[in-house]
Amino acid sequence: MSSSRRICIVDYGQGNLGSIRNMLARVRARCEVTSDADDIGRATHLILPGVGSFDRGMQAIADRGLREVLDRKALVERIPVLGICLGAQLMTQGSEEGTLAGLGWFRAETKRFAFEPPLPKLPTPNIGWRHVRAARPGTLVVGLEDECQFYFVHSYFMATDNTDFVALQSDYGHEFAAGLQWHNLFSAQFHPEKSHRFGIQFFKNFLNV
Repeated sequence: MSSSRRICIVDYGQGNLGSIRNMLARVRARCEVTSDADDIGRATHLILPGVGSFDRGMQAIADRGLREVLDRKALVERIPVLGICLGAQLMTQGSEEGTLAGLGWFRAETKRFAFEPPLPKLPTPNIGWRHVRAARPGTLVVGLEDECQFYFVHSYFMATDNTDFVALQSDYGHEFAAGLQWHNLFSAQFHPEKSHRFGIQFFKNFLNV
């Protein structure tokens, strides 16, 4: 990986930070875990992780004074930004899990799995390895098979009426967006840091943007 890259994993107290850092080390990418706005402001690539609840995540970003710098990096400077799991959901406009507004970088909403007849009743959260397929050609899917597998742990999913945003799809009772992409913005509902060789390729794709 280029030495000119400055990869920051945003620490807002809700993420799987060590696992992501370890996976980046496997692809020989140096990174820093930080909650410092100045450090984030110097980043060339940002990763927004997340494990936890939507409102708690958005409140933590506000409490740490990170909203302004995150918006600037994502929407003005347009550096590559990747949201993972809760981090992906925070990039939407809001969630059925909470009441706070999301970052709103994608015109999408985060919805809870609800399996009404005739859909099969499945347990939530959706936990385990699921097939993921490309919805369209794009940066995220380079070098990945038509139906690769990633590891999921989630009760909520990203929903959008704009199919141009949908990069990856999976199924759990019904089809849902497993990853969104729009220009410099990327999101993954699954955990690439727990997805072995598929996750390694996924991170390589993101870092090569």
